[in-house]
Amino acid sequence: MSSEGGHTHAVLILLPPSEKKAETTKPTAAMAVYTGVLYQALGWATLSPAARKRGESSVAIISAKYGVVRPMSKIESYKEKINNKAMAETVAAVLDPIKTSLIVDCRSSTYKTVWKSPVHITVEIRVSTVVDGVRTVITHMSKKTRGEITRWLLQSRGIAKSPEDLYAIVSEKYPCALTPSDGVEPWVLEVIAV
Repeated sequence: MSSEGGHTHAVLILLPPSEKKAETTKPTAAMAVYTGVLYQALGWATLSPAARKRGESSVAIISAKYGVVRPMSKIESYKEKINNKAMAETVAAVLDPIKTSLIVDCRSSTYKTVWKSPVHITVEIRVSTVVDGVRTVITHMSKKTRGEITRWLLQSRGIAKSPEDLYAIVSEKYPCALTPSDGVEPWVLEVIAV
């Protein structure tokens, strides 16, 4: 993994890995290895070349085995649970130097504590579904929606550079509400899966 130190990225999108992985016989691009619900909804192979190029510089996957993985990073399938304490330094070494104006956090709760992003520029994506008039979290729908939002951001004409920009782009597709950071917790974009 080469450090991205000093490079400026308009947006950094943090993804969890996928529990479901394609079996590999040799190192393979991460986007071909991760095959779970989020990655199916993201549909990397069907993105335009321009959207994939944007994704290569903006998407960072937090892996239990490899630390920070980029979409085209060569990895092998693995079964491993993340040890957040052990992996924290490795992940921070890659993510801390990245200069960006916006971090879109699509990580699952398991992967959130491995790296604490700067709250004033981080927007956590929280997804809920309305079932019988009650908002509830359905894991499958959350993963699917996070994948769709990532795809939408990579394909969007505009590039989100602030939490408000992110809200503007996502609200074209989903009912959502943006709650500002209180200085302790990050911004939250509450998305209703449809």
